[in-house]
Amino acid sequence: MSQHVLDPASEAEAEMAGVARACLVAALDHSNAEFIKISITTEDGVTQIPELQLPPRALRFFADVLRQMAKREPMLLVPQKCELTTQEAAAFLNVSRPFVIKEIDANRLKCRLVNSHRRIEFEELVRYQEAQKQRSENALQKLRQYSDDIGEAL
Repeated sequence: MSQHVLDPASEAEAEMAGVARACLVAALDHSNAEFIKISITTEDGVTQIPELQLPPRALRFFADVLRQMAKREPMLLVPQKCELTTQEAAAFLNVSRPFVIKEIDANRLKCRLVNSHRRIEFEELVRYQEAQKQRSENALQKLRQYSDDIGEAL
């Protein structure tokens, strides 16, 4: 799987990331422009490269990355069209490989075969994960309702 793991930030990096994120968010909040200009300088104040022109969408992405860094949480960057093996899918979902295969066999998780090997699109894993989360929330809501009904009956 083509991916890049970004380890948790150090305390100093987390602090810098938090400040940088605040600056980016402030720039985004006060701009309706199609692009935002950013200049990069070294500690001695000498500009290293010309000003960058970035679309606000890219800055929102950078702000999200900086937020994760400030929280000192590891990140995984995965191309959206990436295909994973059943083992990689299991690791992403934090379940066992046999569970992933069971979900594929039950048609709850879509895959394609490459020879005899199953490949699962990352988008499909995210869809499956969201569906599982929704099912859990629905079950919890029903449980709350049953609990309330029992409480009223007593």
